[in-house]
Amino acid sequence: MTAQLTAPAPLEPLTWNWQGHRICYTIQGQGQPLVLIHGFGASIGHWRKNIPALAAAGYQVHAIDLLGFGASDKPPLSYTLELWETLLQDYWRAHINRPAIFVGNSIGGLMTLMMLAHAPEMAQAGVLLNCAGGLNHRPEELNLPLRMVMGAFSKVVNSNLLGPFVFNEVRRKFRIRGSLQQVYGNREAITDELVEILYRPSCDPGAQKVFASILAAPPGPKPEELLPQIQQPLLVLWGEDDPWTPIKGADIYRELSEANDENAPAVTFHAIANTGHCPHDERPEVVNPLILDWLQTLTPAA
Repeated sequence: MTAQLTAPAPLEPLTWNWQGHRICYTIQGQGQPLVLIHGFGASIGHWRKNIPALAAAGYQVHAIDLLGFGASDKPPLSYTLELWETLLQDYWRAHINRPAIFVGNSIGGLMTLMMLAHAPEMAQAGVLLNCAGGLNHRPEELNLPLRMVMGAFSKVVNSNLLGPFVFNEVRRKFRIRGSLQQVYGNREAITDELVEILYRPSCDPGAQKVFASILAAPPGPKPEELLPQIQQPLLVLWGEDDPWTPIKGADIYRELSEANDENAPAVTFHAIANTGHCPHDERPEVVNPLILDWLQTLTPAA
Protein backbone atom coordinates (compact mmCIF):
# COMPACT_ATOMS: atom_id res chain seq x y z
CA MET A 1 0.00 0.00 0.00
CA THR A 2 1.50 3.33 -1.03
CA ALA A 3 0.55 6.64 0.60
CA GLN A 4 0.04 9.75 -1.42
CA LEU A 5 1.75 12.87 -0.08
CA THR A 6 -1.15 14.65 1.58
CA ALA A 7 -1.06 18.39 2.18
CA PRO A 8 -1.05 19.23 5.90
CA ALA A 9 -4.53 20.00 7.20
CA PRO A 10 -5.40 22.15 10.21
CA LEU A 11 -5.36 20.04 13.36
CA GLU A 12 -8.42 20.48 15.56
CA PRO A 13 -7.26 20.94 19.16
CA LEU A 14 -9.13 19.09 21.89
CA THR A 15 -8.53 19.25 25.63
CA TRP A 16 -8.67 16.68 28.40
CA ASN A 17 -8.25 17.10 32.15
CA TRP A 18 -5.54 14.83 33.53
CA GLN A 19 -4.79 14.98 37.26
CA GLY A 20 -5.98 18.60 37.28
CA HIS A 21 -3.89 19.60 34.27
CA ARG A 22 -5.08 20.60 30.81
CA ILE A 23 -3.80 18.25 28.12
CA CYS A 24 -4.10 19.13 24.45
CA TYR A 25 -4.66 16.36 21.89
CA THR A 26 -6.18 15.71 18.49
CA ILE A 27 -7.91 12.75 16.82
CA GLN A 28 -8.37 12.31 13.08
CA GLY A 29 -9.79 9.43 11.08
CA GLN A 30 -11.42 6.10 11.87
CA GLY A 31 -9.98 2.63 12.20
CA GLN A 32 -7.05 1.01 13.98
CA PRO A 33 -5.71 3.53 16.53
CA LEU A 34 -2.26 5.05 16.09
CA VAL A 35 -0.78 7.17 18.91
CA LEU A 36 1.89 9.70 17.90
CA ILE A 37 4.37 10.76 20.61
CA HIS A 38 6.55 13.81 19.94
CA GLY A 39 10.10 14.45 21.14
CA PHE A 40 11.67 17.05 23.43
CA GLY A 41 10.42 20.57 22.78
CA ALA A 42 7.98 19.46 20.08
CA SER A 43 4.20 19.07 20.02
CA ILE A 44 1.24 17.88 17.95
CA GLY A 45 2.21 20.32 15.20
CA HIS A 46 5.38 18.38 14.52
CA TRP A 47 3.14 15.62 13.07
CA ARG A 48 1.23 17.98 10.74
CA LYS A 49 2.69 16.28 7.64
CA ASN A 50 1.82 12.78 8.86
CA ILE A 51 -1.59 12.89 10.56
CA PRO A 52 -3.65 13.63 7.41
CA ALA A 53 -1.92 10.89 5.37
CA LEU A 54 -2.28 8.26 8.09
CA ALA A 55 -5.91 9.18 8.78
CA ALA A 56 -6.78 9.17 5.06
CA ALA A 57 -5.40 5.63 4.81
CA GLY A 58 -7.99 4.31 7.26
CA TYR A 59 -6.48 4.80 10.72
CA GLN A 60 -7.68 6.67 13.80
CA VAL A 61 -4.73 8.92 14.53
CA HIS A 62 -4.21 10.28 18.04
CA ALA A 63 -1.57 12.89 18.80
CA ILE A 64 -0.99 14.37 22.22
CA ASP A 65 0.97 17.30 23.65
CA LEU A 66 2.78 15.76 26.59
CA LEU A 67 2.45 17.61 29.88
CA GLY A 68 4.90 20.50 29.80
CA PHE A 69 4.94 20.78 26.00
CA GLY A 70 2.88 22.29 23.19
CA ALA A 71 -0.48 23.67 24.30
CA SER A 72 -0.69 21.42 27.36
CA ASP A 73 -0.25 22.87 30.84
CA LYS A 74 3.24 23.47 32.16
CA PRO A 75 3.05 23.01 35.94
CA PRO A 76 6.19 23.11 38.11
CA LEU A 77 6.74 19.36 38.56
CA SER A 78 9.58 16.87 38.48
CA TYR A 79 9.33 15.74 34.86
CA THR A 80 10.29 12.16 34.07
CA LEU A 81 9.64 9.56 31.40
CA GLU A 82 7.58 7.67 33.96
CA LEU A 83 5.30 10.71 34.46
CA TRP A 84 4.58 10.83 30.72
CA GLU A 85 4.18 7.05 30.59
CA THR A 86 1.42 7.32 33.20
CA LEU A 87 -0.17 10.12 31.16
CA LEU A 88 -0.15 7.96 28.01
CA GLN A 89 -1.60 4.96 29.81
CA ASP A 90 -4.38 7.09 31.30
CA TYR A 91 -5.02 8.68 27.89
CA TRP A 92 -5.36 5.19 26.38
CA ARG A 93 -7.91 4.22 29.05
CA ALA A 94 -9.90 7.43 28.53
CA HIS A 95 -9.85 7.67 24.71
CA ILE A 96 -8.86 4.37 23.08
CA ASN A 97 -9.37 1.18 25.11
CA ARG A 98 -8.20 -1.21 22.39
CA PRO A 99 -4.72 -2.23 21.23
CA ALA A 100 -2.95 0.67 19.51
CA ILE A 101 0.21 1.18 17.50
CA PHE A 102 2.48 3.71 19.22
CA VAL A 103 4.68 5.91 17.02
CA GLY A 104 7.42 8.01 18.62
CA ASN A 105 10.24 10.32 17.59
CA SER A 106 13.34 10.76 19.76
CA ILE A 107 12.18 10.70 23.40
CA GLY A 108 8.78 9.69 22.04
CA GLY A 109 10.47 6.61 20.57
CA LEU A 110 11.85 5.65 23.97
CA MET A 111 8.39 6.12 25.46
CA THR A 112 6.99 3.89 22.71
CA LEU A 113 9.36 1.14 23.88
CA MET A 114 8.23 1.73 27.48
CA MET A 115 4.56 1.37 26.48
CA LEU A 116 5.24 -1.86 24.59
CA ALA A 117 7.29 -3.29 27.46
CA HIS A 118 5.14 -2.18 30.40
CA ALA A 119 1.61 -2.14 28.96
CA PRO A 120 1.43 -4.84 26.27
CA GLU A 121 -2.35 -4.97 26.54
CA MET A 122 -2.40 -1.38 25.27
CA ALA A 123 0.25 -1.66 22.57
CA GLN A 124 -0.07 -3.91 19.54
CA ALA A 125 3.12 -2.66 17.86
CA GLY A 126 5.51 0.28 17.74
CA VAL A 127 7.24 2.61 15.30
CA LEU A 128 10.52 4.26 16.33
CA LEU A 129 11.86 7.34 14.56
CA ASN A 130 15.46 8.02 15.64
CA CYS A 131 14.74 6.66 19.11
CA ALA A 132 16.52 8.41 21.99
CA GLY A 133 18.67 6.40 24.37
CA GLY A 134 17.50 8.40 27.39
CA LEU A 135 15.83 11.62 28.47
CA ASN A 136 19.32 12.91 29.32
CA HIS A 137 22.84 11.61 28.95
CA ARG A 138 24.00 9.29 31.69
CA PRO A 139 27.20 10.39 33.46
CA GLU A 140 29.09 7.34 32.21
CA GLU A 141 28.22 8.30 28.61
CA LEU A 142 30.15 11.58 28.88
CA ASN A 143 33.87 12.18 29.27
CA LEU A 144 34.85 13.99 32.46
CA PRO A 145 35.19 17.54 31.01
CA LEU A 146 31.83 17.32 29.23
CA ARG A 147 30.25 15.78 32.33
CA MET A 148 31.40 18.80 34.34
CA VAL A 149 30.15 21.24 31.69
CA MET A 150 26.72 19.60 31.53
CA GLY A 151 26.48 19.53 35.32
CA ALA A 152 27.33 23.22 35.54
CA PHE A 153 24.84 24.10 32.78
CA SER A 154 22.07 22.19 34.57
CA LYS A 155 22.76 24.15 37.75
CA VAL A 156 22.66 27.46 35.88
CA VAL A 157 19.42 26.58 34.10
CA ASN A 158 17.82 25.65 37.43
CA SER A 159 19.00 28.86 39.09
CA ASN A 160 16.18 31.27 39.96
CA LEU A 161 18.48 34.15 39.04
CA LEU A 162 20.17 32.95 35.84
CA GLY A 163 17.72 30.28 34.66
CA PRO A 164 15.16 32.66 33.07
CA PHE A 165 17.93 34.58 31.29
CA VAL A 166 19.46 31.39 29.84
CA PHE A 167 16.05 30.09 28.78
CA ASN A 168 15.17 33.36 27.05
CA GLU A 169 18.40 33.10 25.08
CA VAL A 170 17.88 29.44 24.15
CA ARG A 171 14.32 30.00 22.93
CA ARG A 172 15.08 32.90 20.60
CA LYS A 173 13.88 32.12 17.10
CA PHE A 174 17.27 32.43 15.44
CA ARG A 175 18.71 29.96 17.96
CA ILE A 176 15.85 27.52 17.33
CA ARG A 177 16.56 27.78 13.61
CA GLY A 178 20.26 27.25 14.26
CA SER A 179 19.57 24.10 16.28
CA LEU A 180 17.33 22.77 13.51
CA GLN A 181 20.07 23.41 10.96
CA GLN A 182 22.36 21.20 13.05
CA VAL A 183 19.97 18.25 13.30
CA TYR A 184 17.85 18.38 10.11
CA GLY A 185 19.50 16.67 7.17
CA ASN A 186 16.83 18.16 4.88
CA ARG A 187 17.30 21.93 5.27
CA GLU A 188 14.26 22.62 3.07
CA ALA A 189 12.07 21.32 5.89
CA ILE A 190 13.25 24.14 8.20
CA THR A 191 10.45 26.63 7.61
CA ASP A 192 9.14 29.65 9.47
CA GLU A 193 6.10 27.50 10.35
CA LEU A 194 8.31 24.89 12.00
CA VAL A 195 10.26 27.50 13.98
CA GLU A 196 6.96 28.99 15.18
CA ILE A 197 5.67 25.53 16.24
CA LEU A 198 8.72 25.14 18.48
CA TYR A 199 8.86 28.75 19.66
CA ARG A 200 5.22 29.42 20.56
CA PRO A 201 4.96 27.03 23.57
CA SER A 202 8.15 28.52 25.05
CA CYS A 203 6.20 31.74 25.68
CA ASP A 204 3.70 30.00 27.98
CA PRO A 205 3.81 30.54 31.76
CA GLY A 206 5.88 27.80 33.35
CA ALA A 207 7.83 26.88 30.21
CA GLN A 208 11.19 27.86 31.72
CA LYS A 209 10.64 25.72 34.82
CA VAL A 210 9.67 22.76 32.63
CA PHE A 211 12.87 23.20 30.60
CA ALA A 212 14.98 23.34 33.76
CA SER A 213 13.26 20.32 35.32
CA ILE A 214 13.75 18.16 32.23
CA LEU A 215 17.44 19.00 31.95
CA ALA A 216 17.90 17.79 35.54
CA ALA A 217 15.67 14.70 35.14
CA PRO A 218 16.92 11.10 35.32
CA PRO A 219 17.59 9.54 31.89
CA GLY A 220 15.13 6.68 32.36
CA PRO A 221 15.48 3.11 31.05
CA LYS A 222 17.83 2.19 28.22
CA PRO A 223 16.42 0.70 25.01
CA GLU A 224 18.56 -2.40 25.53
CA GLU A 225 16.88 -2.89 28.92
CA LEU A 226 13.40 -2.61 27.40
CA LEU A 227 13.81 -4.64 24.21
CA PRO A 228 14.06 -8.06 25.96
CA GLN A 229 10.64 -7.35 27.50
CA ILE A 230 9.01 -6.66 24.13
CA GLN A 231 7.36 -9.22 21.86
CA GLN A 232 5.32 -6.87 19.64
CA PRO A 233 6.53 -6.00 16.11
CA LEU A 234 8.67 -2.90 15.64
CA LEU A 235 9.29 -0.67 12.65
CA VAL A 236 12.49 1.33 13.12
CA LEU A 237 13.22 4.30 10.83
CA TRP A 238 16.48 6.19 11.26
CA GLY A 239 17.77 9.36 9.61
CA GLU A 240 21.38 8.62 8.71
CA ASP A 241 22.68 12.16 9.27
CA ASP A 242 21.47 12.66 12.85
CA PRO A 243 24.14 14.10 15.19
CA TRP A 244 21.89 13.75 18.28
CA THR A 245 21.08 10.05 17.91
CA PRO A 246 23.73 8.89 15.43
CA ILE A 247 23.04 5.96 13.13
CA LYS A 248 25.49 3.89 15.21
CA GLY A 249 22.77 3.82 17.91
CA ALA A 250 20.54 1.95 15.48
CA ASP A 251 22.85 -1.08 15.40
CA ILE A 252 20.86 -2.89 18.08
CA TYR A 253 17.70 -2.63 15.94
CA ARG A 254 19.47 -3.49 12.69
CA GLU A 255 20.92 -6.61 14.32
CA LEU A 256 17.48 -7.65 15.59
CA SER A 257 16.05 -7.17 12.11
CA GLU A 258 18.63 -9.64 10.77
CA ALA A 259 18.59 -12.13 13.65
CA ASN A 260 15.25 -13.92 13.11
CA ASP A 261 15.15 -14.66 16.87
CA GLU A 262 11.79 -16.02 17.96
CA ASN A 263 12.45 -14.74 21.50
CA ALA A 264 12.91 -11.15 20.31
CA PRO A 265 10.51 -8.69 18.69
CA ALA A 266 10.15 -8.83 14.91
CA VAL A 267 12.02 -5.71 13.77
CA THR A 268 11.80 -4.06 10.35
CA PHE A 269 14.60 -1.53 9.87
CA HIS A 270 15.10 1.25 7.31
CA ALA A 271 17.88 3.84 7.25
CA ILE A 272 16.87 7.08 5.50
CA ALA A 273 19.60 8.90 3.60
CA ASN A 274 20.20 12.67 3.76
CA THR A 275 17.94 12.88 6.80
CA GLY A 276 18.52 13.90 10.40
CA HIS A 277 16.77 13.58 13.74
CA CYS A 278 13.14 14.01 12.63
CA PRO A 279 12.50 11.84 9.54
CA HIS A 280 8.72 12.23 9.77
CA ASP A 281 9.01 16.01 9.35
CA GLU A 282 12.01 16.05 7.02
CA ARG A 283 10.90 13.30 4.63
CA PRO A 284 7.15 12.66 5.03
CA GLU A 285 7.02 11.48 1.41
CA VAL A 286 9.34 8.63 2.46
CA VAL A 287 8.20 8.00 6.04
CA ASN A 288 4.44 7.95 5.52
CA PRO A 289 4.53 5.18 2.87
CA LEU A 290 7.02 3.14 4.92
CA ILE A 291 4.74 3.28 7.95
CA LEU A 292 1.59 2.49 5.97
CA ASP A 293 3.18 -0.39 4.06
CA TRP A 294 4.43 -1.90 7.33
CA LEU A 295 1.05 -1.46 9.03
CA GLN A 296 -0.46 -3.66 6.33
CA THR A 297 1.80 -6.53 7.46
CA LEU A 298 0.41 -6.56 11.01
CA THR A 299 -2.08 -9.13 12.17
CA PRO A 300 -5.34 -7.34 13.04
CA ALA A 301 -5.74 -6.81 16.78
CA ALA A 302 -8.25 -9.07 18.51
